[in-house]
Amino acid sequence: MSETSETAAVSPSQPNPLLKAWQTPFETPPFAEIAPEHFLPAFEQAFADHSAEIAAITHDPATPDFANTITALERSGKLLSKVSAVFYDLVSANSNPALLEIDKEVSLRMARHWNPIMMNAVLFGRIALLHDNRATLSLTSEQARLLDRTYTRFHRAGAGLDEAAKTRMAEINERLAHLGTAFSHHLLGDEQEWFLELGEADLDGLSESFIAAAKAAAEERGMPGKTVMTLSRSFVDPFLRTAGRRDLREKVFKAFVARGDNGNANDNNEIIVEILSLREESAKLLGFPTFAAYRLEDSMAKTPEAVRGLLERVWKPARARALADRDDLQALVAEEGGNFALAPWDWRYYAEKLRQVRANFDDAAIKPYLSLDHMIEAAFDCATRLFGVTFSERKDIPVWHPDVRVWEVKDSAGKHQALFYGDYFARPSKRSGAWMTSLRDQQKLDGDIAPLVLNICNFTKGADGQPSLLSPDDARTLFHEFGHGLHGMLSNVTYPSLSGTSVFTDFVELPSQLYEHWQEQPQVLRQFARHYQTGEPLPDDLLKRFLNARKFNQGFATVEFVASGLIDLEFHTQPAAASRDVRAFEKAELEKIGMPAEISLRHRPQHFGHIFSGDHYASGYYSYMWSEVMDADAFGAFEEAGNIFDPAVAKRLHDDIYSSGGSRDPEDAYVAFRGREPEPDALLRRRGLLETPEAA
Repeated sequence: MSETSETAAVSPSQPNPLLKAWQTPFETPPFAEIAPEHFLPAFEQAFADHSAEIAAITHDPATPDFANTITALERSGKLLSKVSAVFYDLVSANSNPALLEIDKEVSLRMARHWNPIMMNAVLFGRIALLHDNRATLSLTSEQARLLDRTYTRFHRAGAGLDEAAKTRMAEINERLAHLGTAFSHHLLGDEQEWFLELGEADLDGLSESFIAAAKAAAEERGMPGKTVMTLSRSFVDPFLRTAGRRDLREKVFKAFVARGDNGNANDNNEIIVEILSLREESAKLLGFPTFAAYRLEDSMAKTPEAVRGLLERVWKPARARALADRDDLQALVAEEGGNFALAPWDWRYYAEKLRQVRANFDDAAIKPYLSLDHMIEAAFDCATRLFGVTFSERKDIPVWHPDVRVWEVKDSAGKHQALFYGDYFARPSKRSGAWMTSLRDQQKLDGDIAPLVLNICNFTKGADGQPSLLSPDDARTLFHEFGHGLHGMLSNVTYPSLSGTSVFTDFVELPSQLYEHWQEQPQVLRQFARHYQTGEPLPDDLLKRFLNARKFNQGFATVEFVASGLIDLEFHTQPAAASRDVRAFEKAELEKIGMPAEISLRHRPQHFGHIFSGDHYASGYYSYMWSEVMDADAFGAFEEAGNIFDPAVAKRLHDDIYSSGGSRDPEDAYVAFRGREPEPDALLRRRGLLETPEAA
């Protein structure tokens, strides 16, 4: 929300901007006019409108057909979608205390609104009748897919349960909505409240760009002239890699991993226990033995056993590589005269030193060549060469914060295709992490509706007009989220429910992770990795060392991820009673898999927002790795063609993956693109975890 909108007065004589037609370019949200007080009245109206639309469908006296039931459902709730998209963008990307309070109310009201819809027996009866007779309906392939997904969605929500079970399911859903909101608010609270002021003696090893960003962070916190560390991952990761003060690395690391686990008002332990208990109960009401069994039935993986099989297959070689690296790091500590055992807050620091020895490369050497603006250009250029889309910046589109930038996207024929919003910098009002979302999805049901797609990141902002310099991980994140963005922008479907990223969780990461491959291609880096001061291109020697260093420390990276995936799976396959003591459960599970003591989970349970802020990734964190099997294999199609921008392969990628949204079964879509199922060892090969001379 813009600074003006946070203080905008709400006048009874002025119409609510959320309830009127937007007289802005491309009918985009007029953020400067929107105040927190506008949201509850807008939600009230949206809920009422949607309920009336659902009632009209439910009680339509005409015989159910695709148009009066499924298409009518697709057309319903437009105002609710419009208001929700703006609200949740602001809550996550530019919150304030007023919005967070409203969020508590909205999450409860949202559950109370959707429960009677998704469990409406009469409405479900209409959908089920069509589903039972689908072979006789002469549907297009997209309509058949939509009918199947609509039936599945209602069935899995409990529409077929008896009344007592529906009542209990509604209670569970309301409580889970409240708990998920509380979890994310607690996490944001811990991140906002903690900071570490750094004095001159504390800056050893830190780059000039990092120090400048830390001074800018102090300014944002009302501490001009100071230098502060925050708990944004974009601060924590480089600090742990480069800070020479071991005691400060320990302090920062412990604060970072303790988010949501401090025994204060933001503690998430009791919330986790209750969430797991309620999820288990809801799964059993629906006839499943565990929440994981329920969740994974509607995924590519299908079963917890399939997920565990993939994670364990990767775990063994990753752990072996990590343990070997640990011994080398400990030896390096001893060489430097360190009389201590390697600890989790030491790993990144000594791994960076070891990488300099083995690969003659460190992140600090390449960061001056990875300015944010140049990497945005690179991401755009790759999309132009692959898919024909072009990007031109617009200064006339309203935004929620002055740092947000907007580009108009046009297709190869020059026709408007989308707007793309980039919100790249960390700030206290933004939740941590990086994500893609939308303010409006593509559809063609009622006119050709172009999407409004958002990328939200937490990069450190350059100070005093200096550009933001990205680490290799940051640059990869930018391409990852832009891959999601392309999935939304290139969508070409008729029905809103099948638009863009509306696909299985373990397929949705394919377009994003696949796009990462272009960021590390020599011809892309040679063109766009230019020194931010001199404009000189990335030297060939440094490029070669960077590419050779890519597989370094992959044991660590894979272990911290796979361990988090396994913990997620165990939380949702074991009885909820087993995890009443969250810390003890975490400890026991890590001991069971042989987690190296020197490596921490990428996400400890108490701040594992992927699985506890909502249920989208619950039992589904493995999805990133499931998709990586496909993305590593999929990029092979370009390598085999001998051209990373091969037009024929790119056309299949566009048609079968990026533009088809949820209109196709994901396995069919992948096979249509690749000509076969993915080859699982591609993942291990990409991470350098196969026992081959190349990987050794």
